[in-house]
Amino acid sequence: MQDPTNPEEQPEGRKPRKRHLLLRIDSWIDSTVWNAGFRAAEIWEDITIFSRRFRARGWKRIVFELAGEAMTLGVAGTVVMLALAMPAFEATQGDWRNRGNFAVTFLDRYGNVIGHRGIIHEDSVPVDQLPDYFVKAVLATEDRRFFDHFGIDVFGLFRALTVNAQAGGVVQGGSTLTQQLAKNVFLTNERSIERKIKEAFLAIWLEANLSKKEILSLYLDRTYMGGGTFGAAAAAQYYFGKSITDVNLAEAAMLAGLFKAPTKYAPSVNLPAARARANDVLSNLVQSGFMTEGQVIAARRNPASVVDRAQSESPDFFLDWAFDEVQRLSSRFPERTLIVHTTVDMSLQKAAEDAVESSLMQYGEQYHAKQAASVLIENGGAVRAMVGGRDYGESQFNRATKALRQPGSSFKIYTYSVAMENGMTPATTIIDAPISWGNWSPHNFENRYEGKVTLLQAITQSINTIPVRLAKEHFGIQPIREMAKRFGVETPIRNDKTIPIGTSEVTVLDQATAYSVFPADGMQSRRHGIQQITGYDGKVLYDFDRDEPPPQRVLSEKALSYMNTMLINVPQNGTGRKAQLDHGILIGGKTGTTSAYRDAWFIGFSGNYTCAVWFGNDDYTSTNNMTGGMLPAMTFKKIMDYAHQGIVLKPIPGIENPFPPQKSQTVAAKKPAPPSDQPVQPPPLRPRTLSADSTKILHDLGQKLREATPLNPQKVATAG
Repeated sequence: MQDPTNPEEQPEGRKPRKRHLLLRIDSWIDSTVWNAGFRAAEIWEDITIFSRRFRARGWKRIVFELAGEAMTLGVAGTVVMLALAMPAFEATQGDWRNRGNFAVTFLDRYGNVIGHRGIIHEDSVPVDQLPDYFVKAVLATEDRRFFDHFGIDVFGLFRALTVNAQAGGVVQGGSTLTQQLAKNVFLTNERSIERKIKEAFLAIWLEANLSKKEILSLYLDRTYMGGGTFGAAAAAQYYFGKSITDVNLAEAAMLAGLFKAPTKYAPSVNLPAARARANDVLSNLVQSGFMTEGQVIAARRNPASVVDRAQSESPDFFLDWAFDEVQRLSSRFPERTLIVHTTVDMSLQKAAEDAVESSLMQYGEQYHAKQAASVLIENGGAVRAMVGGRDYGESQFNRATKALRQPGSSFKIYTYSVAMENGMTPATTIIDAPISWGNWSPHNFENRYEGKVTLLQAITQSINTIPVRLAKEHFGIQPIREMAKRFGVETPIRNDKTIPIGTSEVTVLDQATAYSVFPADGMQSRRHGIQQITGYDGKVLYDFDRDEPPPQRVLSEKALSYMNTMLINVPQNGTGRKAQLDHGILIGGKTGTTSAYRDAWFIGFSGNYTCAVWFGNDDYTSTNNMTGGMLPAMTFKKIMDYAHQGIVLKPIPGIENPFPPQKSQTVAAKKPAPPSDQPVQPPPLRPRTLSADSTKILHDLGQKLREATPLNPQKVATAG
């Protein structure tokens, strides 16, 4: 046995050398770490001793503490502001001026001109060539400190807040002209804190990237001025029949007064209100120091008059959406001066607008509902009418295409469609009882539970626990999301266990598109608002029937039959009774009501049309216990009764008896008159519409007859 302590017995001295090397390394590590720690402690002590020389005491300490906290909060606030600014600046990416490159003339389904969009640069007048008093009138009324602020007028905002607080309401706005331009170009009129934050950042961005003259020019060219016109140049031509360079002071004041509320103060609609507003603008010119009272006295005594034009209605919400569609499709061709044949039917459009307005006027205050939206789609996907809000002049925000609202029970069609595709039927029974999914426990209206019910009963009575139980116990959330997308919902659907009862926001257009699948025999509805786009040379650049792919099946025939069987029961025996149409016309549909009564929906269909109706408030305040079976269903009935006058009824697919046996397939023009002791307002009659070509032929023929030389009675007698 070798002695480990005896070096003579070690082989060649390798192990002692290796051991000594490891010991030296270990010693170096220990000493280095210890020395580093010791040195760090010395440095920290030196720093502490040095810092004590600057330690504040007494009142100075309070000042430094506050300054330190302010710096900390300032850094945190800067990070938050940058995070909020990023979504706003995304809107500036790409060619954000692209809207101005288009000059589009829109025609209705019959070929009649219904409006224009885009800026025709040849008609746009540079700021330097505008009358000086017109520019001053705009600045005096909209933004007196325009040339002094950086996009946000801090002093003007403080002044507006003070005036509003003293008045107990909003009587003066604090937005600058640059902020208004940012809203017009990049944002919508939606009233939300998020939009105001984006507006502020974008205003600063515009000031940093454009000159004051460019900002003013864009503002005067892009703002809605009433009468379907955009920009001061177009408004001057429309209201006064002259170039903007030729308007006098009275006319300039009237134009400047339109920026605040173009519909309310449009002289073609309410000339006395327009003149009163122009007088306020003249007062602003004097108060701001831009002009003297003597200079405006002539304009006060001789107010502007307008060109007498025939009353013409423009479907502005529809045109805004169609203009967006034109820009989306324009990647297929280089032309920017276009004639667009749309799908809108002006008779149906006016009926929808009147139905929404009459419902709000009659019941809006009672139900505390201030806004509404509706979309009407004909079987085949053509959008025939679109109402994006109560007053386009007051707010151009399109609530039919851009407002994201919870659909409530109207979303349940996707859950039940998945159930039908998974082998269930309307007669399948499910237990209606309290249910919990994790920490979420949905409940039924008035907390009533029916026990064992069929799916037909569940959808008819709009029971909440059944779709939740179907999703939890049978197929999960993902198939519901996929079904909604297949039906045509373009808004992203949340991946949330609460979506079976309609908590994921959608648009009115989404819901109208999806419900159009049911009368389309389970095929994609292929919703569209543009039928054809041509250049001014007549060349067809886009045609829907030619350029779009054929529809694909999204719901099997058996599932479609089951769904339609259930949905026609909702207006007959369920929550949608007020939506039933006259003359026994069969419809299917579903109501929707969200928590706290913030949103109320009815979406329904016949074999001919699908109509979606929403009521609520822009600020998401609750209505007065309004459900989808009340005002939305009643408005749906008004629109659909009008739409079905004088047309051949088409059957709802998958229904055994789609037509009442006592009714013909052609709807009568109007109902029998009611008894004389029960006066009832007659429903509006749908006029027959001639095409543009037929109208032109009759117009030319009538003109030639009026211009023809009268016959000589003696020659006529002789010839006889």
